[in-house]
Amino acid sequence: MTLEYLSGFGNEFASEALPGALPVGQNSPQKAPYGLYTELFSGTAFTMTRSEARRTWLYRIQPSANHPAFAKLERQLAGGPLGAVTPNRLRWNPLDMPSEPTDFIDGLVAMVANSASDKPSGISIHHYRTNRSMERVFFNADGEWLIVPEQGRLRLVTELGVLEVEPLEIVVLPRGLKFRVELLDAQARGYIAENHGAPLRLPDLGPIGSNGLANPRDFLSPVAHYEDLRQPTTLVQKFLGELWACELDHSPLNVVAWHGNNVPYKYDLRRFNTIGTVSFDHPDPSIFTVLTSPTSVHGLANLDFVIFPPRWMVAENTFRPPWFHRNLMNEYMGLIQGAYDAKAEGFLPGGASLHSCMSAHGPDGETCTKAINVELAPHKIDNTMAFMFETSQVLRPTQFALDCPHLQPAYDACWASLPVTFNPNRR
Repeated sequence: MTLEYLSGFGNEFASEALPGALPVGQNSPQKAPYGLYTELFSGTAFTMTRSEARRTWLYRIQPSANHPAFAKLERQLAGGPLGAVTPNRLRWNPLDMPSEPTDFIDGLVAMVANSASDKPSGISIHHYRTNRSMERVFFNADGEWLIVPEQGRLRLVTELGVLEVEPLEIVVLPRGLKFRVELLDAQARGYIAENHGAPLRLPDLGPIGSNGLANPRDFLSPVAHYEDLRQPTTLVQKFLGELWACELDHSPLNVVAWHGNNVPYKYDLRRFNTIGTVSFDHPDPSIFTVLTSPTSVHGLANLDFVIFPPRWMVAENTFRPPWFHRNLMNEYMGLIQGAYDAKAEGFLPGGASLHSCMSAHGPDGETCTKAINVELAPHKIDNTMAFMFETSQVLRPTQFALDCPHLQPAYDACWASLPVTFNPNRR
């Protein structure tokens, strides 16, 4: 597998699997090299500002338009419709691995969402569990996918090339990109944030300056790789939340060359340059933002992808875990490995929690008591990687998420052990 540095999201990138497959001097010549067809793959509206526009020119063996009618599949995505509205804090144990052969698409389970698939903003969050490589090809017409593996390595064969991703790495797939997921291990499990709004990008750094957090040069895109296969292939699409399929007589992963910036990419979370205090107080969690999908309101995110990686804690005279808080955003947390420093138990790798808008939360009783009484010294939080999908719109659990046995019925009890230590006679 060969990768190239993505280096930035507003720049132009190019790759060809055969020498001279990319036209020179124009995008759509009358006769493309090697008898290829020209196709434009647009990720944003044509009239977006140049800095925000996402589009890639593809040069392929057969155009995407060469397909018969799609038919709705009998087997649809698991998870069901959205359930009843609830302001309660929720937490789930990891979902079980499938007992029957299950590919990536059949292993998807919808957990929460804040927008219907036909809306131009909002997100949906899925978990995936799979133990079989895909033989069919898939694309998602509803949104961009941010995939966060928790167990097992994945090989994603896309129209633009091949990406291999493992736990502690992430991959982002543009809306509408065709791909196939192959397993490099016996089984795999993880999380997906489906972004219906503006494409993900690097956050502005503001007072931090020009460096820090996720560095642009660490994002990798694939080089061109094509399949010239003349054999029956099932093409599945997700359209307004439903699965539809048609049968092709060729592989749709047949792009020989491409140039543009609407591309898949991967990132190693271990390369994140964590910023923190070297004096006192715990900074806002926004300093851990890897990627963001902005809204029309400056600073208010449709989706923030935030991580809590290994880091040094050195703040003096400070309650070092995340403080108790209520805030405007809605937080869906997951855990890739280790333990999260704000929870002593109950939050497991592969599990998840939901804290909605203005829902009070923070460290559990055991963590809080320990943090108040510990003798402070520099120490490193190690062997951990928690993350958060944060959004400005309220997330509603699916009926599956509310009814499944993985939902912890006594999550609120983790704060019940907080003692009353107030004494008006002792400062």
